[in-house]
Amino acid sequence: MAFWKALVDGVEVRVRVTPKGGRDQVDGASALSDGSEILKIRVRVAPEDGAANAAVARLLAATVGVAPSQVTLVSGATARLKTFRLKGDPAALQATLERCGTPT
Repeated sequence: MAFWKALVDGVEVRVRVTPKGGRDQVDGASALSDGSEILKIRVRVAPEDGAANAAVARLLAATVGVAPSQVTLVSGATARLKTFRLKGDPAALQATLERCGTPT
């Protein structure tokens, strides 16, 4: 199972966030113990007042080439596992996410 799900107007991406991770970076895909996949992301900001969520949204937007306003947090505001919705062409977004899923 991929860490993204195609929608009519974009994709939903499941991520595992490491706040205060030293740098803003997409670390690639990883499997959870239940077999589902997530995209590992680290951001340098602390998880205070939504700052880490905003940093993840900006990083996702820059990574897939959409405006930050096209990225919204769907679930997991206070959890490490989060789901983001990215608006745009689903095929193009999936192709970019596939490349991002390769560990660095």
